[in-house]
Amino acid sequence: MEQKIFHGTAKPHDFARALHGKFNRGNLQVQQFGSGDHITVQIATHRYARAGGQTALTISMQQVEDGVSIQIGQQSWLGVAASLGITALAAFHNPISLLQRLDHIAQDLEYVQLTDEVWRVIQETSKRMGLTYQLSNTLRKLVCPYCSVANPVGEPNCIACGAPLGLQQPTTCSRCGFAVRAGASYCPNCGNRITAG
Repeated sequence: MEQKIFHGTAKPHDFARALHGKFNRGNLQVQQFGSGDHITVQIATHRYARAGGQTALTISMQQVEDGVSIQIGQQSWLGVAASLGITALAAFHNPISLLQRLDHIAQDLEYVQLTDEVWRVIQETSKRMGLTYQLSNTLRKLVCPYCSVANPVGEPNCIACGAPLGLQQPTTCSRCGFAVRAGASYCPNCGNRITAG
């Protein structure tokens, strides 16, 4: 499961609404479970789909301290694979039969790209709302471990007691937005190498 965190003032229902608007059409249907701080959206093949195999994808959205965490589960491929297998078998026996299955082929190819399309809709929604992978001002304060005074991010020493804050400085992964500790070499969420800067 792939997870990304979008920092800013968004709510899970903002993303759920965008996914519903994009995918609740044609052979796909969207169902939403939960509300408020935790919403799960399932995009699945409509029960009465006219073409292509069956597929399903679950997107979990949760409010976190500085934004929204979005996690996409593994897509169900069995129905799509079966549909493509039927097409291949039909083409092997009679190549002209491909003409009868063009709608199925087109629909299956759309399903193969479903996860990428979901991430594209999520990225567009986050961009439209001004969200980033960078920490927002909400988390741009460091609490001194010695005197508990809030300090601006980047401050080398506590503004109240002078204690060093170097090891407390947070940063985020440029690939998924996960908050990582200063000095970390790899993101614990996606494994991306963290570069200084």
